[in-house]
Amino acid sequence: MRLLRPQLRRAALAAALTSLAALAGPALPARAATPAVAVLDGAHQDVSWQSPTYAKGTLGGPTSCPAAAQDPDGAVCGRFDLTVNVPSGYWDDNPEGGVPISVQWPHQTDDFDLYVYDANGKEVAESAGTADPEATVIPKASGTYHVLVVPYDVHGASVTLHAYLPKTADAGDLTSFSGGRGSYDIAAGPLKAKVDFLADDQLRLRAAPDGVLTDPAGSTIIRKQPELQSRTGSFDAGDYYGIRSGHVVLRVYKHPLRFGLYQADNRTAIWQEDAPLRWSTGGLRQSLVRGADEQFFGGGEQNGSFSHRDRTVHVANSTNWNEGGYNNSQPFYVSTAGYGVFRNTFAPGIYDFGSPVRTGQQERRLDAYYFTGDVKSVIGQYTALVGKPFMPPVYGLEPGDSDCYLHNANRGERHTTDALKVADGYQQNGMPLGWMLVNDGYGCGYENLPQTGEGLRKDHAQLGLWTQNGLPNQAEEVKAGVRVRKLDVAWVGNGYDFALNACDQAKAGIEDNSDARGFVWLPVSWAGAQRCGVLWSGDQSLSWDYIRWQIPTYAGATMSGIAYDTGDVGSIFRRDPKMYTRDLQWKAFLPTIMTMDGWAKDMTGKQQRDQQPWLDGEPYTSINRKYLQLKERLLPYMYTLSAEATRTGIGAVRPLALEYPDDPAALGPDAKYEFLAGPDFLVAPVYSDTSVRNGIHLPEGTWTDYWTGRTYQGPTTINDYSAPLDTLPVFVKGGAIVPMWPQGTLSWQNRDRGELDYDLYPQGDSSYTLYEDDGTTRQYATGASATQQVDVHAHGPVTTVKVGSSEGSYTGKPDARAYRFSVHGEPAPRLVVTRGGPLPELDSAAALDSADSGWYHDEATGVTHVKTPSFSTDDAFSLHLIH
Repeated sequence: MRLLRPQLRRAALAAALTSLAALAGPALPARAATPAVAVLDGAHQDVSWQSPTYAKGTLGGPTSCPAAAQDPDGAVCGRFDLTVNVPSGYWDDNPEGGVPISVQWPHQTDDFDLYVYDANGKEVAESAGTADPEATVIPKASGTYHVLVVPYDVHGASVTLHAYLPKTADAGDLTSFSGGRGSYDIAAGPLKAKVDFLADDQLRLRAAPDGVLTDPAGSTIIRKQPELQSRTGSFDAGDYYGIRSGHVVLRVYKHPLRFGLYQADNRTAIWQEDAPLRWSTGGLRQSLVRGADEQFFGGGEQNGSFSHRDRTVHVANSTNWNEGGYNNSQPFYVSTAGYGVFRNTFAPGIYDFGSPVRTGQQERRLDAYYFTGDVKSVIGQYTALVGKPFMPPVYGLEPGDSDCYLHNANRGERHTTDALKVADGYQQNGMPLGWMLVNDGYGCGYENLPQTGEGLRKDHAQLGLWTQNGLPNQAEEVKAGVRVRKLDVAWVGNGYDFALNACDQAKAGIEDNSDARGFVWLPVSWAGAQRCGVLWSGDQSLSWDYIRWQIPTYAGATMSGIAYDTGDVGSIFRRDPKMYTRDLQWKAFLPTIMTMDGWAKDMTGKQQRDQQPWLDGEPYTSINRKYLQLKERLLPYMYTLSAEATRTGIGAVRPLALEYPDDPAALGPDAKYEFLAGPDFLVAPVYSDTSVRNGIHLPEGTWTDYWTGRTYQGPTTINDYSAPLDTLPVFVKGGAIVPMWPQGTLSWQNRDRGELDYDLYPQGDSSYTLYEDDGTTRQYATGASATQQVDVHAHGPVTTVKVGSSEGSYTGKPDARAYRFSVHGEPAPRLVVTRGGPLPELDSAAALDSADSGWYHDEATGVTHVKTPSFSTDDAFSLHLIH
């Protein structure tokens, strides 16, 4: 278990390294005065080193180690110098991509960490989790490296360090081919491979150089293997055998063994190996021809990017929370050539999307699932295999607040019930709050849990708990009111499973002991986590850069079927009023957000600061309130997108390239720092200290400025957009139909269920289907839900809005409700007619608010506001704006 939060250890490490010119300084964490040394070269293929025995650990990171001169024998921290001498180009096509290095110890309860620095003192590799052994790779190693082993939490133990130069070998000629009815066995000498067709457009390819096909992941990621698709056949084409299904042909080339997947015509390549499978001492890669315009997405959460052509993507256990990190990575990618690949493994991987495309994992086996179709279809197939995104409770889409109240050294002694004062603050400041974490599992416990939960529910917020290393009291805690769980990097469950079992357990713990839906957050995960949790990009310090790189991060995560990915509003470690407000603005358009309190200081690092959105005073409080209230009003839209994600695997936050694959600018530098919230909102965050936003790319279609009503015809790029602090650039797509809760709504729980609003942007014919259920229980899974279709027809002198009946039933469904429509971009109507006849024209918005029904045209904005009488939800009706 971790006794000091690993995020804090990492932050301390980063600060320390920044101040070091090189590892030879007086405070260096790595090199000893007389270090152990070794060389890896043509004559020396591997090396091992035994550390001294450590009576106890440091309970910290590299900065907890004494200077090397004060620890010449490595009695506190182990030090080792490694020189790698390899020919130029040695790593160009090596599956492991560098020197694997590991430390192993005898007692599972102990914990050592491993750090590697180059000759200039720059950290190039680390493994600082809780697994035994700790292992990492020194990428493209060449030169001298300083290895530091930190005995983090040990009790009389030593470690064995091992490093080696991986050797490579390639698959040879095909020696046997057999099978049928969806399953085929293939051999090339000792290498054995197996192909299983799982659908007309989906197959699994396994290969092992030693001939033994294993499945280390078991049922942890893929909980139920698909059945074989038996309707296949094979044929001999001379140079290759072909396996044909309904939609594709897999070619199995003979000299040497290679694979290629083709469309049903057996002429159009989907993917084609340009070289045989290559394996090394501890890795295996596949090499594919790259298309001239082929693009690549996926890899899970890749901090700072969403598109990967000409990039190398890592998928592994990582606690690098910053740009370039990949703590919620997934061994999956999707290509615009019409396919996607999932590697069924927990082993680290390196995916090089150069030419050729070389992808592989750090294990001597291949276990790959191939899906075919467009990008959305592939994401859907992938999530059907590992788990579709979970359906969150509606309060999970409201803002959350997190802090340690009991035994918080940063804030003085407090009690768990002090959280209620903060929840009251949200109410007093007119800001929604859906849930609160009232502890920190790193030494901050809780007391009076039932009373705390009861008090939070009075403020319409749910109780949550944070744990870093175990879930021993779930039944009691859930019965006390816990409805939210946050896990952390000490895994809670089996570390080799990347916390996936912990996520499943935490969700099940809520659901097994209540009628609620499990709602879980976690910062380090793997394929399948979308089925059980919100992924959170970890602990960062506030800066304009922090705001910038998160934009493509969360949009890009959607390309791996991650529907909920987010970061702390304003970060965890620092607070600046302007940057906090800019960060909150755009995150209001993410499905899930939270503040992380109790650890931040101001930008000078001197004054402790909490992170609630009213603490900076005006004008910041009013601006933050504006966007949080807008987020609350948009919950029907976001909730419907959540229901869509459970069916399709596609989350709400999308890169432009997902919806506009034929727009080359959607992959350009401007589009990288904007995103779509569902299909209808384009958000271009301000991520620098400016009041002007440049480089806003609008794809094809008509786009309306959400604040001014000005329309733009895409594709186009907007420069010099006026964006003062209170203005987030937001544009709405022509034809959009956006459901909203009534103005002033602060909670899903006490909202006015007798009214539903629609924001309309008429353009030709458009349609929208609203999804509703009770918002909290799992009854939706058995059909307790309702849908309501709205159609808008804007042609000539009449705009018609058709509201269908609400189809379905759920607990709490309103029998009747009134509707308010905001109709944008239309001239003032001459008449507004609905069932029962014309509605009265009123002279002001205030008059409309006080009337039972009617309409009012705002000349300043060009918006027509319509309020209908209350209609039965069982009945359809139409509204006509006659111009």
